[in-house]
Amino acid sequence: MKKSVFGLIAWCFFIVAHAQDQPVTTSVYDNREAFHPQFYPYPGNDYRSASGEPGPKYWQNRADYKVNCSLDTTKHSVSGTVEITYSNNSPDNLKFLWMQLDQNIYRKDSRGSATTTESGGRWANAKFTDGYVIKSISGESNGKTFTPKYNVTDTRLQAWLPEALKTGAKTKLVIQFEFTVPEYGTDRMGRLNTKNGWVYEIAQWFPRLCVYDDIQGWNTLPYIGQGEFYLEYGDIEFSITTPADMIVVGSGELTNPQECYTAEQVKRWDAARASDKTVTIRGETEVKNPASRPKQNNITWKFKISNTRDAAWAASKAFVIDAAKINLPSGKNSLAISAYPVESIKKNGWQRSTEFTKASIEFYSKKWFEFPYPAATNVAGIVGGMEYPGIVFCGYGASGSGLWGVTDHEFGHTWFPMIVGSNERKYAWMDEGFNTFINDGSTEAFNNGEFKEGGFFGDPNSPFMVKYTFNDGMDGLYNAPDVISQDNLGVAAYMKPGQMLTVLRDQVLGKERFEAAFREYVSRWAFKHPTPWDFFHTMENVSGEDLGWFWRSWVLNNWKLDITVQGVKYPKDNMANGAEIALMNLEKMPMPVTVLVKEANGKEYRMNFPVEIWQRGAEYIFSVPSSTEIKEVIIDPDKKLPEWNRENNTWKKKAF
Repeated sequence: MKKSVFGLIAWCFFIVAHAQDQPVTTSVYDNREAFHPQFYPYPGNDYRSASGEPGPKYWQNRADYKVNCSLDTTKHSVSGTVEITYSNNSPDNLKFLWMQLDQNIYRKDSRGSATTTESGGRWANAKFTDGYVIKSISGESNGKTFTPKYNVTDTRLQAWLPEALKTGAKTKLVIQFEFTVPEYGTDRMGRLNTKNGWVYEIAQWFPRLCVYDDIQGWNTLPYIGQGEFYLEYGDIEFSITTPADMIVVGSGELTNPQECYTAEQVKRWDAARASDKTVTIRGETEVKNPASRPKQNNITWKFKISNTRDAAWAASKAFVIDAAKINLPSGKNSLAISAYPVESIKKNGWQRSTEFTKASIEFYSKKWFEFPYPAATNVAGIVGGMEYPGIVFCGYGASGSGLWGVTDHEFGHTWFPMIVGSNERKYAWMDEGFNTFINDGSTEAFNNGEFKEGGFFGDPNSPFMVKYTFNDGMDGLYNAPDVISQDNLGVAAYMKPGQMLTVLRDQVLGKERFEAAFREYVSRWAFKHPTPWDFFHTMENVSGEDLGWFWRSWVLNNWKLDITVQGVKYPKDNMANGAEIALMNLEKMPMPVTVLVKEANGKEYRMNFPVEIWQRGAEYIFSVPSSTEIKEVIIDPDKKLPEWNRENNTWKKKAF
């Protein structure tokens, strides 16, 4: 007790004595709030362990789909039937099922339309459709057929079962549906008119099961536009019937290539599967050549993808197609495919798409988790950038660093959220932000950093970006995406959480511990449904660090970081006795800090202090074994932290 009192008295004299060096600034830092011991809202249980692992009784339900559809290019419509097999693995008996009807967002009376701002934006519904036309619903349980009572509410459908679906049981629903393809569907899907025909990009196209989980039960948030998806895993088989002059690409594996391509093109596909260089399947000069397509009226394209949460496809008679082999760490191969109109061919244009796709998939497979699908297809169309399992849609006009960036980003989503199936409708930062983080590594590695300087956000620690990212009007990470301002989404969902992980790796845990923990998180929750708390628990338990202060600063709050040098003191006013330097944390966020001290004789001291220096308050004093006058003190000399005010990061000896 006495030691603490004497320390406080000494500090008071220190501040007074050095008030002329740099005025004391009021601090809003609260060490008891930053390091509050109670962080987790609930303890671990049988479903989700306190270590961050799925518990011994973890469960999730399953949805398998068989979809048969046709594309009407005259009416721009898709019609068909989906057969859903739903498995109840939960401990609850389910009296009804909830499904997502995402096409209903394009209705003029939808909630998405009502919440679209006058200024529009990326997720605006520029042109309206009638959404889904549900023609019929039938079911089968325990060998008995039934016609369920159902209700449609905006983008959701509730189907009541004749009797509760018991734990471990399955039920089957068959839904006949039709919808018109919007020209621009909230930057998720749509159709582009090119000189050689329409390019259709089709997604959210069949009714899909909502997730029933141990956190909330049924997850039924409506599809508004800005929020994305939360889906069950299962196997999906789908067939698309189109005019024979069209080419279809889709999620997973095309199971009947001999029926869909010419004999010569099938040979080219075989060559591509063995080639690290891009092989042209259908070239630019062949697009208008009738001989490049089989001679018949219609073709049914059949695809299959396993252990997936979704599937999408694209179709056009304007497609140029090329492909190359993807080499996976296990020794298995996948296939990189690109489909694009001739308008996309330019300098560093879509003719490099397969090269980009291959490099991206190979990097992430080696770094984090092996790519699980038989093909990775990049489609050029009206959609600026959107991801689905095994297929992505990117803007047809992209080239150079822009094409690399959007291709790499959309395929990065394979890992978040296609493999690690977080709830995108609630936690955009867990897929967009994590993906933004891994994109940095991929871009740095690609072709010796060819596009390294072409990042989306530039330096996140620059004064401009820090003021933008951490200003009081910025939405925090822990907000639902549909709640976040459109102007703030790029920061709150993408840049800031990516920056957060970089800081966690480089300034808190170190590369080795961080990557071990992050890789373990991916492995633990591959094809499962983690919450933010599962992520927090995993990172802490694997790294061996209590990070409550970090998550509180970056995720739960929009706290700022502002550390300043308060002054320099020489014990007994003798420079030969060394120096004492005072730091103060002016804002709410605690962080480890690096300080560079420069002595008049040319000596430099680089000192790294852990976050614990802020546990007892906003002030911290440390000693330097200097022998001459201190001429300069610099906080965060490498500019690795998001310092709110860099102007107060440097103390210099005043000239008289």
